[in-house]
Amino acid sequence: MPSRDATTHWTGGLQKGNGEVTLDSSNAGTFSVSFPTRAGNPEGQTSPEELIAAAHSSCLAMNLSGVLEAEKLEAESIDVSAEVTLGPADGGGFEISGIAITLRAKLDGVSAEKFQELAKTAEQTCPVSKALSGTTITLDAALS
Repeated sequence: MPSRDATTHWTGGLQKGNGEVTLDSSNAGTFSVSFPTRAGNPEGQTSPEELIAAAHSSCLAMNLSGVLEAEKLEAESIDVSAEVTLGPADGGGFEISGIAITLRAKLDGVSAEKFQELAKTAEQTCPVSKALSGTTITLDAALS
């Protein structure tokens, strides 16, 4: 399997400095980052937490489609949102204090209970969920 990479160029201190994150593997773009916009109003800039949310939501959507396929099922659509929260850490600094996943799928032929089971399996086997296992992850999954 391939690896993917991104780079960040940062100038200045934490409060007044800023940087640019470049998605190198895909060449999909360069995005501005700064600590004040990370900890406050985004003002059109991204943050590590937003990038983690994007990675988590896209990975889980793909993984759920694979879990469904193994059951000979295919959703009409899957929508996943991930809300990554930055908070103060015990002992100082900051940490990702939680990730709230909201998953909705249009899927025929499956009970709500069975869908919950499949969604939980997808979340537990998602590579990004595994990488973030030190963080509290909540899952709100339902058929739409």
